[in-house]
Amino acid sequence: MGTRNLTRRPSSTPMATASTALLLSLALLASVMAASPSSSDADAISRFQEYLRIDTAQPAPDYAAAVAFLREQAAAAGLEARTLELVAGKPLLLLRWPGRRPSLPSILLNSHTDVVPSEPHKWDHLPFSAALDEASGRIYARGSQDMKCVGMQYLEAIRRLRSAGFVPDRNIYITFVPDEEIGGHQGAELFVSSKEFKEMNVGLVLDEGLASPQEEYRVFYAERSPWWLTIKAKGAPGHGAKLYDGSAMENLMKSMEAIRRFRTSQFDLVKSGEKAEGDVVSVNFAYLKAGTPTPTGFVMNLQPSEAEVGLDIRIPPSAHVEALERRLVEEWAPSSRNLTFEFKQKMSVLDNFGKPAITPADSTNPWWLLLEEAVKSAGGKPGKPEIFPASTDARYFRKIGLPAFGFSPMANTPILLHDHNEFLHKDEYLKGIGIYESIIRTLATHKDGAKDDESRAEL
Repeated sequence: MGTRNLTRRPSSTPMATASTALLLSLALLASVMAASPSSSDADAISRFQEYLRIDTAQPAPDYAAAVAFLREQAAAAGLEARTLELVAGKPLLLLRWPGRRPSLPSILLNSHTDVVPSEPHKWDHLPFSAALDEASGRIYARGSQDMKCVGMQYLEAIRRLRSAGFVPDRNIYITFVPDEEIGGHQGAELFVSSKEFKEMNVGLVLDEGLASPQEEYRVFYAERSPWWLTIKAKGAPGHGAKLYDGSAMENLMKSMEAIRRFRTSQFDLVKSGEKAEGDVVSVNFAYLKAGTPTPTGFVMNLQPSEAEVGLDIRIPPSAHVEALERRLVEEWAPSSRNLTFEFKQKMSVLDNFGKPAITPADSTNPWWLLLEEAVKSAGGKPGKPEIFPASTDARYFRKIGLPAFGFSPMANTPILLHDHNEFLHKDEYLKGIGIYESIIRTLATHKDGAKDDESRAEL
């Protein structure tokens, strides 16, 4: 028998062993990434929570802390920043992303820093804890829907675009304004008449919208104008046991019953599906004040000589304003019943040019077509354009004739603005960043059908 070489060959080479180890490491990394959000997503959520934890609730919002935080975020995103104080103690942060064609009309992304008050003992998580419930994915905080989410989504979208090397053609402005929750009179209303705003050459404004319980994103092209008023009744005081005509409470209750019937007729149109909420006149009783107070309650055997009710009325642009004013004078607060009324706020449904303050949301408006397409291209589904049922700062831009849309990318989300346990799901927040990334990219490169000064210079 001949001899054989019995030397055993190694089962694998060192290079093969290293390759196998590398593949195993990559597979492990992939499984970890699939099981948890990316670090960039986690960072975005963390920044959102940090903003939510700043207590900017009226009537004493910490504007200084909010602006300081937002300026840090703007610097990280590579944006120019200016702080304007049109009213002392109420800073307005103005950010700019310069475009290559600055003479083109600019895009303004507006948001407000203040939020409404809350009742912490009625929340499952403290309103400014920005608690992330890991089981549900919900981020609980005042402002999570209204509207700190949108302001941060602007900034996060710009971070992504800049990282991808994108440069806008037109200037992009981002504003964080004060006082929206108390009417915006010392915020956006002053800003639109300022020198700084006029120099911005704004062509389109995007502002806040509402969450959508369905899969469609809601878009708003107009809004109802607020009429806040009080109706006061007067009458002779009398003994609590006496029956007589014309007491203050009787006169006021007759008015309240007439107002309630009108409210019901409007609400029935919404309940039947004949009209959307933003298409009707809404009336709500804000407060009722009457009686003679005592240290422990009220005097029970004395009919008061005065009584007062506060009303929050919202008027759509399509409303017959003159008819509503006649109803107020003749039916709700007639002087014949010793009734008077006073407006605390009365916003017109018309713009400064006498036209209904609406932004066309159809094929006649190229901005609308671009916004609709941008949402679709990012995987979103825009719903039928609506009239915003309440009021936002967008009304001040529409009032001077600028197109403005209200849009908050929150689908499959209950409407919880101003409610207890306001929350936004973290995945919905992250998805909204992608939606705004698409919107900004699309709007920033629209040429508006006209040559700009920079293009002419190149010819």
